[in-house]
Amino acid sequence: MLTGILSHAGWAQSDPTGKRRVTETFAITNATIFASPGQQATKGSVLFRDGVILGIGANLSLPKEAQVIPGDSLFIYPGFIDGAGMAGVTKPKDPERPKDFVSSAPPDEIAGITPWRSVSDQFSLSASQVEDLRKAGFTMAQVLPDGGMIPGKASIMVLGSSGAVNVLVENSALAANFRGSRGMYPATAVGVMAKFRDVYQNTTLALNHSKLYASNGGVSRPEVTPTQAAMAAVVQKQIPVIFTAASDLEIRRAISLQKELGFKLILTGLEYYEPVIDLIKSSGTPVLVKLEIPDDKAIKANKAENATEATKAQYERVKEAYDKALKQAAQLEKAGIPFAFSTMDTKPSDALKAVQSMVKNGLSEKAALAALTTNPAQILGISRVAGTIEKGKMANLVISNDSIFKESAQIKHVVADGYVFDYEVKKKAAKENGKSENGAVKIEGVWEYTAETPAGSNGGEITFTKEGADYSGTITLDDPSGSGKINTPIRNVSLDGKTVTFEFDVNAGGNTLVVSISGEISGNSMEGTMSVAQFGSFPVKATLVTPSQTH
Repeated sequence: MLTGILSHAGWAQSDPTGKRRVTETFAITNATIFASPGQQATKGSVLFRDGVILGIGANLSLPKEAQVIPGDSLFIYPGFIDGAGMAGVTKPKDPERPKDFVSSAPPDEIAGITPWRSVSDQFSLSASQVEDLRKAGFTMAQVLPDGGMIPGKASIMVLGSSGAVNVLVENSALAANFRGSRGMYPATAVGVMAKFRDVYQNTTLALNHSKLYASNGGVSRPEVTPTQAAMAAVVQKQIPVIFTAASDLEIRRAISLQKELGFKLILTGLEYYEPVIDLIKSSGTPVLVKLEIPDDKAIKANKAENATEATKAQYERVKEAYDKALKQAAQLEKAGIPFAFSTMDTKPSDALKAVQSMVKNGLSEKAALAALTTNPAQILGISRVAGTIEKGKMANLVISNDSIFKESAQIKHVVADGYVFDYEVKKKAAKENGKSENGAVKIEGVWEYTAETPAGSNGGEITFTKEGADYSGTITLDDPSGSGKINTPIRNVSLDGKTVTFEFDVNAGGNTLVVSISGEISGNSMEGTMSVAQFGSFPVKATLVTPSQTH
């Protein structure tokens, strides 16, 4: 198992299968429809053709050519919109430094100032990350370019067929951040502020000079640089600046720049908004909240009775930070600050889980759905075509087997630009040997597992035993030295609801590696991740083959 992990640093899943529309007209019938946030759910059908919604209601007359998708027991929501992400985006190559390079005054491109770049040139709809995003319910996304302090302009993409033109709005916003340049100016956040101010003001002067030249004789010809030409849309308030700010200090700096210069501003990237909520509200700035869940492994490990007092105290601080992070969206709602969601630096597969966790921590379901649909549509200026299920709007829909705010929810279909993508919904086992008579999950017994590493599938057995309230056990795995299978004890076994976590040590080349496994139990099956701090996380699956006969 670990032999493959040690020899490779990456792993990629195969793409789920999406279906291209077979006919031009579709009807999803007899489903529970949530047309917009806060609106009462209705039972009815949604009819669409060529990517446009033709009707919604209980008594729709369906044309003969319509391909019918039975929606009984299904829930339909407006397609989710990612306010800011980088799925499918590649980073352009860094330009070579010229021979006469001066670090105190580098060319804009060398310093990471490239507002003329469009992310459309760096985006691929066929990338696996885009399919993961669509599978999570996202039908549109504003994608940001990768690069320096001003990497370029964002675009709003429709996540439909790879054979179609999927750019809805090109150059929808300017991306900016406080990332300094290495070994040259601007190298610090303060330097970035000064440089941004300089670029903005020089663009203003260049535009004024151009106007004067166009209407008056005897004026010298203006020389507008590529940077100034590309920044014109920002100065003229045609597009906003999306500032990625990772701290409350950077938030203050971005708002300070906006107040001084007057451009339109959207904020994203912060984890804790509480210290700057009043400032954000008074400035009227919309926010894109990252859809991420803090790692709670340390919290679960706190339940281990053999943990020291110092360790438990550290875990309590982690838990406090964990709870605080999940309450941020609710605090923004309470303050009346408009916000949407961003998938930046997050896994799309965790999106629904993150929303559900935020709802559990005070965010209303109405606000959560708005942050996925109507809010990003309004912030991005595309409410005319997206955000709700209405006649005349784009056919962007999410169809799930349950309310998306329930843990049992799974997405069965996604309609993006009228193209229908089908996904597997896992059925609950009728009889679950992994549960006791009172319904509590049981893990005792022998499990056969496989771990998908870069070198292929590896596996062995995990044995859980229980004495009183404590769990222990062993795991078999491939010896990194290549001498066959080894058996090693597992520790810190914790069962929290349906989640089991544990750790074990492996000696590889004289170094001790700590391996952590976290899995969700469903009947006789377990799915989760195997994490090795030095090498990342890898998917693991297990099946209960010999349940314990003790009760």
